[in-house]
Amino acid sequence: MGDTRAILEQLISFDTTSRNSNLALVDWAVDRFQRLGARVRLTFDDRRTKANILASLGPAEVPGVVLSGHTDVVPVDDQQWSSDPFILREDNGRLYGRGTADMKGFLACCMAVAAQIATRKLHRPVHFAFSYDEEVGCLGVSRLVQDLLAAECKPAFAIVGEPTEMRIGNGHRGFFGYETQFRGKAAHSSDPSEGTSAIYPAAAFATFIQMLGAEKNRSQDATFNVGRIEGGSAINIVPSRCDVVWEFRPKDDSTTQEVLAAVETYLQTQTEPPTKTLLARVPPLMQNADAMAFAAELGGQLPARDLPFGTEGGFFDEAGIATVVCGPGTIAQAHQPDEWIAVEQLAECDRFLQRIANWLETPLRVSSGTKTSGAGGL
Repeated sequence: MGDTRAILEQLISFDTTSRNSNLALVDWAVDRFQRLGARVRLTFDDRRTKANILASLGPAEVPGVVLSGHTDVVPVDDQQWSSDPFILREDNGRLYGRGTADMKGFLACCMAVAAQIATRKLHRPVHFAFSYDEEVGCLGVSRLVQDLLAAECKPAFAIVGEPTEMRIGNGHRGFFGYETQFRGKAAHSSDPSEGTSAIYPAAAFATFIQMLGAEKNRSQDATFNVGRIEGGSAINIVPSRCDVVWEFRPKDDSTTQEVLAAVETYLQTQTEPPTKTLLARVPPLMQNADAMAFAAELGGQLPARDLPFGTEGGFFDEAGIATVVCGPGTIAQAHQPDEWIAVEQLAECDRFLQRIANWLETPLRVSSGTKTSGAGGL
Protein backbone atom coordinates (compact mmCIF):
# COMPACT_ATOMS: atom_id res chain seq x y z
CA MET A 1 0.00 0.00 0.00
CA GLY A 2 2.94 2.32 0.65
CA ASP A 3 4.05 2.27 -2.99
CA THR A 4 0.49 2.82 -4.19
CA ARG A 5 0.02 5.84 -1.95
CA ALA A 6 3.34 7.39 -2.96
CA ILE A 7 2.57 6.91 -6.65
CA LEU A 8 -0.92 8.34 -6.20
CA GLU A 9 0.54 11.39 -4.48
CA GLN A 10 2.73 12.01 -7.52
CA LEU A 11 -0.09 11.40 -10.02
CA ILE A 12 -2.40 13.82 -8.21
CA SER A 13 0.29 16.52 -8.33
CA PHE A 14 0.00 16.67 -12.13
CA ASP A 15 -2.86 18.97 -13.15
CA THR A 16 -4.13 16.88 -16.05
CA THR A 17 -7.45 18.65 -16.42
CA SER A 18 -8.60 17.78 -19.94
CA ARG A 19 -7.93 21.29 -21.25
CA ASN A 20 -4.24 20.90 -20.30
CA SER A 21 -1.42 18.79 -21.68
CA ASN A 22 -0.81 15.50 -19.88
CA LEU A 23 2.79 15.16 -21.11
CA ALA A 24 4.42 15.89 -17.74
CA LEU A 25 2.56 12.93 -16.23
CA VAL A 26 3.30 10.84 -19.32
CA ASP A 27 7.04 11.54 -19.13
CA TRP A 28 7.12 10.64 -15.45
CA ALA A 29 5.16 7.40 -15.94
CA VAL A 30 7.12 6.37 -19.04
CA ASP A 31 10.38 6.74 -17.14
CA ARG A 32 9.09 4.40 -14.42
CA PHE A 33 7.82 1.83 -16.92
CA GLN A 34 11.02 1.89 -18.96
CA ARG A 35 13.14 1.37 -15.84
CA LEU A 36 11.08 -1.79 -15.27
CA GLY A 37 11.98 -3.03 -18.75
CA ALA A 38 8.52 -2.48 -20.24
CA ARG A 39 7.89 -2.09 -23.95
CA VAL A 40 6.50 1.44 -24.11
CA ARG A 41 4.61 3.02 -26.99
CA LEU A 42 3.01 6.47 -27.16
CA THR A 43 0.22 7.70 -29.41
CA PHE A 44 -0.42 11.44 -29.59
CA ASP A 45 -3.31 13.76 -30.30
CA ASP A 46 -3.16 15.82 -33.50
CA ARG A 47 -1.41 18.72 -31.76
CA ARG A 48 1.03 16.41 -29.94
CA THR A 49 0.21 18.02 -26.61
CA LYS A 50 -1.32 14.85 -25.16
CA ALA A 51 -0.37 11.20 -25.32
CA ASN A 52 -1.64 7.71 -24.57
CA ILE A 53 0.71 5.29 -22.83
CA LEU A 54 0.89 1.61 -23.74
CA ALA A 55 3.38 -0.18 -21.49
CA SER A 56 3.70 -3.95 -21.82
CA LEU A 57 5.47 -6.56 -19.70
CA GLY A 58 5.76 -10.22 -20.63
CA PRO A 59 5.77 -12.13 -23.93
CA ALA A 60 4.34 -10.23 -26.90
CA GLU A 61 3.23 -13.26 -28.89
CA VAL A 62 0.47 -14.61 -26.61
CA PRO A 63 -2.82 -13.15 -25.31
CA GLY A 64 -2.73 -11.37 -21.98
CA VAL A 65 -4.68 -8.76 -20.07
CA VAL A 66 -5.15 -5.00 -20.47
CA LEU A 67 -5.39 -2.75 -17.42
CA SER A 68 -7.02 0.42 -18.70
CA GLY A 69 -7.45 3.88 -17.22
CA HIS A 70 -7.45 7.53 -18.22
CA THR A 71 -4.97 10.20 -17.15
CA ASP A 72 -7.21 13.27 -17.47
CA VAL A 73 -9.44 14.75 -14.79
CA VAL A 74 -12.32 17.22 -14.77
CA PRO A 75 -11.86 20.89 -13.77
CA VAL A 76 -11.97 22.14 -10.20
CA ASP A 77 -13.21 25.56 -11.35
CA ASP A 78 -15.96 27.07 -9.17
CA GLN A 79 -15.75 24.20 -6.69
CA GLN A 80 -15.19 24.75 -2.98
CA TRP A 81 -12.32 22.53 -1.83
CA SER A 82 -11.09 22.23 1.75
CA SER A 83 -7.49 21.92 0.56
CA ASP A 84 -5.40 22.12 -2.61
CA PRO A 85 -7.00 19.59 -5.00
CA PHE A 86 -3.60 18.74 -6.51
CA ILE A 87 -1.91 17.90 -3.20
CA LEU A 88 -2.90 14.51 -1.79
CA ARG A 89 -4.33 14.77 1.72
CA GLU A 90 -5.19 11.90 4.06
CA ASP A 91 -7.85 12.15 6.73
CA ASN A 92 -9.73 9.43 8.61
CA GLY A 93 -8.98 6.63 6.16
CA ARG A 94 -9.64 8.71 3.05
CA LEU A 95 -7.28 10.19 0.48
CA TYR A 96 -8.44 13.52 -0.95
CA GLY A 97 -7.48 15.09 -4.27
CA ARG A 98 -8.72 15.62 -7.80
CA GLY A 99 -8.70 12.28 -9.57
CA THR A 100 -8.31 10.07 -6.51
CA ALA A 101 -11.50 8.18 -7.38
CA ASP A 102 -11.76 9.03 -11.09
CA MET A 103 -9.36 7.46 -11.74
CA LYS A 104 -5.78 8.00 -10.70
CA GLY A 105 -6.28 5.66 -7.75
CA PHE A 106 -6.49 2.75 -10.17
CA LEU A 107 -3.50 4.03 -12.15
CA ALA A 108 -1.47 4.14 -8.93
CA CYS A 109 -2.40 0.55 -8.10
CA CYS A 110 -1.40 -0.50 -11.62
CA MET A 111 1.98 1.22 -11.46
CA ALA A 112 2.68 -0.26 -8.02
CA VAL A 113 1.97 -3.82 -9.14
CA ALA A 114 3.99 -3.29 -12.33
CA ALA A 115 7.16 -3.10 -10.25
CA GLN A 116 6.40 -6.53 -8.80
CA ILE A 117 5.31 -8.05 -12.12
CA ALA A 118 8.60 -6.98 -13.70
CA THR A 119 10.53 -9.30 -11.36
CA ARG A 120 8.51 -12.41 -12.21
CA LYS A 121 8.78 -15.07 -14.91
CA LEU A 122 5.75 -14.27 -17.05
CA HIS A 123 3.96 -16.68 -19.36
CA ARG A 124 1.40 -14.04 -20.38
CA PRO A 125 1.70 -10.29 -20.92
CA VAL A 126 0.07 -7.38 -19.15
CA HIS A 127 -0.61 -4.15 -21.01
CA PHE A 128 -1.00 -0.92 -19.04
CA ALA A 129 -3.15 1.31 -21.26
CA PHE A 130 -3.43 4.89 -20.00
CA SER A 131 -5.40 7.25 -22.25
CA TYR A 132 -5.92 10.98 -22.66
CA ASP A 133 -9.20 12.95 -22.97
CA GLU A 134 -11.63 10.38 -21.62
CA GLU A 135 -13.52 13.09 -19.75
CA VAL A 136 -14.30 15.06 -22.92
CA GLY A 137 -15.65 12.25 -25.09
CA CYS A 138 -13.18 9.33 -24.94
CA LEU A 139 -11.10 11.01 -27.64
CA GLY A 140 -7.78 9.25 -27.09
CA VAL A 141 -8.63 5.62 -26.46
CA SER A 142 -9.45 4.64 -30.05
CA ARG A 143 -5.87 5.45 -31.10
CA LEU A 144 -4.60 3.52 -28.10
CA VAL A 145 -6.61 0.41 -28.98
CA GLN A 146 -5.50 0.56 -32.62
CA ASP A 147 -1.87 0.81 -31.53
CA LEU A 148 -2.29 -2.07 -29.09
CA LEU A 149 -3.71 -4.37 -31.77
CA ALA A 150 -0.97 -3.38 -34.23
CA ALA A 151 1.92 -3.89 -31.80
CA GLU A 152 0.89 -6.83 -29.62
CA CYS A 153 -1.04 -10.10 -29.76
CA LYS A 154 -4.72 -9.31 -29.17
CA PRO A 155 -5.32 -9.55 -25.41
CA ALA A 156 -7.72 -12.08 -23.95
CA PHE A 157 -9.17 -9.68 -21.41
CA ALA A 158 -9.41 -6.00 -20.57
CA ILE A 159 -10.22 -4.53 -17.17
CA VAL A 160 -11.20 -0.87 -17.11
CA GLY A 161 -10.59 0.48 -13.62
CA GLU A 162 -13.32 3.11 -13.35
CA PRO A 163 -14.67 3.40 -9.78
CA THR A 164 -17.12 0.57 -9.06
CA GLU A 165 -16.08 -0.13 -5.43
CA MET A 166 -14.39 -3.25 -6.89
CA ARG A 167 -17.76 -4.62 -7.97
CA ILE A 168 -17.83 -6.05 -11.48
CA GLY A 169 -19.52 -3.90 -14.11
CA ASN A 170 -20.25 -6.06 -17.14
CA GLY A 171 -22.12 -3.69 -19.41
CA HIS A 172 -23.23 -0.14 -20.09
CA ARG A 173 -24.94 1.92 -22.76
CA GLY A 174 -23.06 3.68 -25.51
CA PHE A 175 -23.12 7.40 -26.22
CA PHE A 176 -23.45 9.15 -29.57
CA GLY A 177 -23.60 12.92 -29.81
CA TYR A 178 -24.46 14.86 -32.98
CA GLU A 179 -24.95 18.37 -34.23
CA THR A 180 -27.48 18.58 -37.07
CA GLN A 181 -27.23 21.81 -39.05
CA PHE A 182 -30.27 23.19 -40.89
CA ARG A 183 -29.81 25.92 -43.47
CA GLY A 184 -32.33 28.30 -45.03
CA LYS A 185 -32.36 31.69 -46.69
CA ALA A 186 -32.34 34.98 -44.79
CA ALA A 187 -34.92 37.66 -45.57
CA HIS A 188 -36.61 40.61 -43.87
CA SER A 189 -39.55 39.36 -41.84
CA SER A 190 -41.86 41.95 -43.43
CA ASP A 191 -41.97 39.52 -46.38
CA PRO A 192 -41.11 36.03 -45.11
CA SER A 193 -41.88 34.51 -48.52
CA GLU A 194 -38.57 35.92 -49.76
CA GLY A 195 -36.68 33.65 -47.38
CA THR A 196 -36.67 30.12 -45.97
CA SER A 197 -36.65 29.62 -42.23
CA ALA A 198 -34.12 27.14 -40.87
CA ILE A 199 -35.79 27.09 -37.46
CA TYR A 200 -39.05 25.44 -38.52
CA PRO A 201 -37.44 22.23 -39.88
CA ALA A 202 -35.04 22.22 -36.94
CA ALA A 203 -37.96 22.38 -34.51
CA ALA A 204 -39.70 19.57 -36.38
CA PHE A 205 -36.53 17.49 -36.18
CA ALA A 206 -36.32 18.05 -32.42
CA THR A 207 -39.91 16.80 -32.16
CA PHE A 208 -38.97 13.76 -34.26
CA ILE A 209 -36.11 12.99 -31.86
CA GLN A 210 -38.53 13.33 -28.94
CA MET A 211 -40.93 10.83 -30.53
CA LEU A 212 -38.15 8.41 -31.47
CA GLY A 213 -36.84 8.67 -27.94
CA ALA A 214 -40.25 7.89 -26.45
CA GLU A 215 -40.49 4.78 -28.63
CA LYS A 216 -37.01 3.50 -27.76
CA ASN A 217 -37.38 4.39 -24.09
CA ARG A 218 -40.53 2.27 -23.83
CA SER A 219 -38.57 -0.73 -25.07
CA GLN A 220 -35.55 0.31 -22.94
CA ASP A 221 -33.39 0.19 -26.07
CA ALA A 222 -32.04 3.74 -25.84
CA THR A 223 -32.41 7.12 -24.19
CA PHE A 224 -32.40 10.45 -26.07
CA ASN A 225 -31.87 14.11 -25.32
CA VAL A 226 -31.92 17.33 -27.31
CA GLY A 227 -29.42 19.44 -25.41
CA ARG A 228 -29.22 22.65 -27.41
CA ILE A 229 -31.01 24.45 -30.26
CA GLU A 230 -29.35 27.56 -31.61
CA GLY A 231 -30.35 29.68 -34.60
CA GLY A 232 -31.46 33.02 -35.92
CA SER A 233 -29.96 36.46 -35.46
CA ALA A 234 -32.84 38.92 -34.89
CA ILE A 235 -36.59 38.99 -34.41
CA ASN A 236 -37.14 40.65 -37.78
CA ILE A 237 -34.93 38.36 -39.88
CA VAL A 238 -36.00 35.02 -41.33
CA PRO A 239 -33.32 32.72 -39.87
CA SER A 240 -30.87 31.22 -42.34
CA ARG A 241 -29.40 28.69 -39.91
CA CYS A 242 -30.37 26.58 -36.92
CA ASP A 243 -28.30 23.87 -35.24
CA VAL A 244 -29.70 21.05 -33.10
CA VAL A 245 -27.32 19.29 -30.70
CA TRP A 246 -28.66 15.93 -29.57
CA GLU A 247 -27.54 12.58 -28.24
CA PHE A 248 -28.69 9.04 -27.73
CA ARG A 249 -27.45 6.20 -25.54
CA PRO A 250 -28.09 2.77 -27.06
CA LYS A 251 -27.96 -0.55 -25.25
CA ASP A 252 -26.29 -2.38 -28.14
CA ASP A 253 -24.92 -2.06 -31.66
CA SER A 254 -28.14 -3.11 -33.39
CA THR A 255 -30.03 -0.31 -31.64
CA THR A 256 -27.34 2.12 -32.76
CA GLN A 257 -27.82 1.13 -36.38
CA GLU A 258 -31.62 1.30 -36.11
CA VAL A 259 -31.51 4.81 -34.67
CA LEU A 260 -29.03 6.14 -37.22
CA ALA A 261 -31.03 4.62 -40.08
CA ALA A 262 -34.27 6.18 -38.80
CA VAL A 263 -32.63 9.60 -38.43
CA GLU A 264 -31.04 9.44 -41.87
CA THR A 265 -34.35 8.45 -43.48
CA TYR A 266 -36.06 11.39 -41.79
CA LEU A 267 -33.38 13.89 -42.83
CA GLN A 268 -33.51 12.79 -46.45
CA THR A 269 -37.19 13.74 -46.61
CA GLN A 270 -36.28 17.40 -46.08
CA THR A 271 -36.42 19.78 -49.02
CA GLU A 272 -32.91 20.92 -48.12
CA PRO A 273 -31.27 17.93 -46.38
CA PRO A 274 -29.25 19.14 -43.37
CA THR A 275 -25.74 18.07 -42.49
CA LYS A 276 -24.97 15.89 -39.47
CA THR A 277 -21.69 16.15 -37.56
CA LEU A 278 -20.57 13.50 -35.08
CA LEU A 279 -19.46 15.17 -31.84
CA ALA A 280 -18.76 12.13 -29.67
CA ARG A 281 -18.88 8.36 -30.03
CA VAL A 282 -18.61 5.84 -27.20
CA PRO A 283 -19.67 2.30 -28.15
CA PRO A 284 -21.71 0.28 -25.65
CA LEU A 285 -20.05 -2.36 -23.49
CA MET A 286 -21.76 -5.69 -24.01
CA GLN A 287 -21.96 -8.35 -21.32
CA ASN A 288 -19.28 -11.03 -21.62
CA ALA A 289 -19.48 -14.17 -19.48
CA ASP A 290 -15.78 -15.02 -19.87
CA ALA A 291 -14.65 -11.57 -18.76
CA MET A 292 -17.05 -11.61 -15.82
CA ALA A 293 -15.82 -15.04 -14.69
CA PHE A 294 -12.19 -13.92 -15.01
CA ALA A 295 -12.77 -10.80 -12.92
CA ALA A 296 -14.71 -12.78 -10.32
CA GLU A 297 -11.81 -15.24 -9.92
CA LEU A 298 -9.53 -12.29 -9.31
CA GLY A 299 -11.74 -11.09 -6.48
CA GLY A 300 -14.08 -8.71 -8.27
CA GLN A 301 -17.33 -8.54 -6.34
CA LEU A 302 -20.52 -10.21 -7.52
CA PRO A 303 -23.26 -9.92 -8.53
CA ALA A 304 -22.14 -8.13 -11.66
CA ARG A 305 -24.27 -5.22 -12.80
CA ASP A 306 -24.92 -2.93 -15.71
CA LEU A 307 -23.37 0.47 -15.10
CA PRO A 308 -25.32 3.74 -15.28
CA PHE A 309 -22.32 5.57 -16.77
CA GLY A 310 -20.18 5.09 -19.87
CA THR A 311 -16.52 4.09 -20.00
CA GLU A 312 -13.76 3.35 -22.48
CA GLY A 313 -14.62 -0.34 -22.10
CA GLY A 314 -16.81 -0.30 -25.20
CA PHE A 315 -13.76 0.42 -27.38
CA PHE A 316 -11.95 -2.70 -26.14
CA ASP A 317 -15.14 -4.74 -26.48
CA GLU A 318 -15.59 -3.45 -30.03
CA ALA A 319 -12.06 -4.68 -30.80
CA GLY A 320 -13.01 -8.21 -29.76
CA ILE A 321 -11.41 -8.13 -26.29
CA ALA A 322 -13.51 -9.56 -23.45
CA THR A 323 -13.99 -6.58 -21.15
CA VAL A 324 -15.34 -5.66 -17.73
CA VAL A 325 -15.21 -2.54 -15.59
CA CYS A 326 -13.86 -3.00 -12.07
CA GLY A 327 -11.94 -0.47 -10.03
CA PRO A 328 -11.51 1.16 -6.62
CA GLY A 329 -13.59 4.03 -5.30
CA THR A 330 -17.17 5.11 -5.75
CA ILE A 331 -18.59 6.87 -8.80
CA ALA A 332 -20.48 9.15 -6.40
CA GLN A 333 -17.15 10.88 -5.68
CA ALA A 334 -16.28 11.45 -9.34
CA HIS A 335 -16.13 15.15 -10.34
CA GLN A 336 -17.01 16.30 -6.81
CA PRO A 337 -15.28 18.92 -4.63
CA ASP A 338 -13.14 17.23 -1.97
CA GLU A 339 -13.08 14.09 -4.12
CA TRP A 340 -11.76 11.14 -2.12
CA ILE A 341 -11.02 7.44 -2.22
CA ALA A 342 -10.95 5.12 0.78
CA VAL A 343 -7.54 3.70 1.68
CA GLU A 344 -9.17 0.27 2.03
CA GLN A 345 -10.46 0.49 -1.55
CA LEU A 346 -6.91 0.95 -2.81
CA ALA A 347 -5.77 -1.98 -0.67
CA GLU A 348 -8.53 -4.15 -2.13
CA CYS A 349 -7.49 -3.14 -5.64
CA ASP A 350 -3.86 -3.97 -4.80
CA ARG A 351 -4.96 -7.48 -3.79
CA PHE A 352 -7.01 -7.80 -6.99
CA LEU A 353 -3.99 -6.87 -9.12
CA GLN A 354 -1.74 -9.23 -7.15
CA ARG A 355 -3.97 -12.06 -8.33
CA ILE A 356 -3.51 -10.84 -11.90
CA ALA A 357 0.25 -10.96 -11.33
CA ASN A 358 -0.11 -14.59 -10.24
CA TRP A 359 -2.20 -15.36 -13.34
CA LEU A 360 0.52 -13.92 -15.57
CA GLU A 361 2.95 -16.51 -14.16
CA THR A 362 0.60 -19.42 -14.90
CA PRO A 363 1.84 -21.60 -17.79
CA LEU A 364 -0.46 -21.53 -20.81
CA ARG A 365 -2.57 -24.60 -21.43
CA VAL A 366 -1.60 -26.67 -24.43
CA SER A 367 -4.49 -27.59 -26.74
CA SER A 368 -4.55 -29.73 -29.92
CA GLY A 369 -0.89 -30.53 -29.36
CA THR A 370 0.31 -27.34 -31.05
CA LYS A 371 -1.50 -24.23 -29.94
CA THR A 372 -1.61 -22.49 -26.59
CA SER A 373 -4.55 -20.86 -24.90
CA GLY A 374 -4.02 -17.50 -23.25
CA ALA A 375 -7.32 -17.35 -21.40
CA GLY A 376 -6.92 -20.09 -18.85
CA GLY A 377 -8.33 -19.78 -15.35
CA LEU A 378 -6.40 -18.89 -12.21
